[in-house]
Amino acid sequence: MAVVGRVEDFPEGKARAVDVDGRPVCVVHLGEQFYAVDDICSHAHYRLSEGEVYAEEREIECWKHGSTFSLIDGRPRSLPATQPVSVHRVTVTPEGSVDVELGTRR
Repeated sequence: MAVVGRVEDFPEGKARAVDVDGRPVCVVHLGEQFYAVDDICSHAHYRLSEGEVYAEEREIECWKHGSTFSLIDGRPRSLPATQPVSVHRVTVTPEGSVDVELGTRR
């Protein structure tokens, strides 16, 4: 598990790129929840953290080709992407630290 920041470092409804053990990860803060997925689109090599977050749907859109991915399970919700991105476990400590544990599910 790696500390990637504090709660106040992650504006609600926005995506933020972080590095976890050399791996680019996208962290999204929505309400009481934090989500983390690989920051690289599975369709093309573009950063998801630069895309739009859809809070109600719990999805993030790749800015380049418009594919959306579930923040919950990493599955693509629209074409052209057909492969999921990995999801990672996020823990917020009582002190307000945001920790990410890399997952291997893709």
